[in-house]
Amino acid sequence: MPNPTAKILDGKALAAQFKEDMQQEVQHLVASYGRAPGLAVIIVGDDPASHVYVKNKKIACEKVGIKSFSHELAHTTTQEHLLGLLAELNRNPKVDGILVQLPLPAHIDADYVLKAIASHKDVDGFHPYNVGCLAVRQPELRSCTPYGCMKLLETTGVDLHGKEAVIVGASNIVGRPMALELLLAGVTVTIAHRFTENLQAHVERADIVVAAAGKQGLVQGSWIKQGAIVIDVGIHRLEDGTLTGDVDFAEASKRAAWITPVPGGVGPMTITMLLANTIQAFRTHVGDESTA
Repeated sequence: MPNPTAKILDGKALAAQFKEDMQQEVQHLVASYGRAPGLAVIIVGDDPASHVYVKNKKIACEKVGIKSFSHELAHTTTQEHLLGLLAELNRNPKVDGILVQLPLPAHIDADYVLKAIASHKDVDGFHPYNVGCLAVRQPELRSCTPYGCMKLLETTGVDLHGKEAVIVGASNIVGRPMALELLLAGVTVTIAHRFTENLQAHVERADIVVAAAGKQGLVQGSWIKQGAIVIDVGIHRLEDGTLTGDVDFAEASKRAAWITPVPGGVGPMTITMLLANTIQAFRTHVGDESTA
């Protein structure tokens, strides 16, 4: 019998729970080591959305007790200057994690810059070393959005082993590491991308759909398999100021068993896993092998 309404995967509520635990964990670390985990955040240029993201990350750090170091650089900053700052932060013993807010201005090679971050301080989980560790089933610092998606999937209580997932989008930030996360969890994974033919047929057979193409409404609600889990990573602002995702939420929620809202689904978990990575990087830095 069709589900009249899918259950909501509330990322905002889950993030709040994680942050409460992290606050206590950070207090314990401060008591043990005399300082809080430190996160350096670099933003280049005046992109309004980027500044909002950075502000939200700083607020989240403050909430759990992580010390944030902000570096706001002009749009005209050279790649050489940025690399010099990264080298300094890589050496700084009070900095456990480094985040470079994307996108960077066109004259800066983002891939080159991200590789210049020390892998053990790469709290975004973008460094090829960290992605490679996930690929060989030895995860270190994990890409924040896919990591957050996995935490949301855990809350469903569904055994993921043997399930079939379709990821719509093959970016280095979400699609590719998401595939590795699901593979690690025993899921059969298909990645759909811009060359994929008959996207609808792929989505229709999926037990888990992760929409991360960055195209508003790309995944139609009628494509969703009855009882599927839908994770919508996309976020788009409409003319009336409201936000929507890559999935037709209204129609998909009539068919899915579980679905993330936009906003309030994946977004809060992305920032939360950034905090988790920073704490993990701190523990590695100080040689603390215990768990919270």
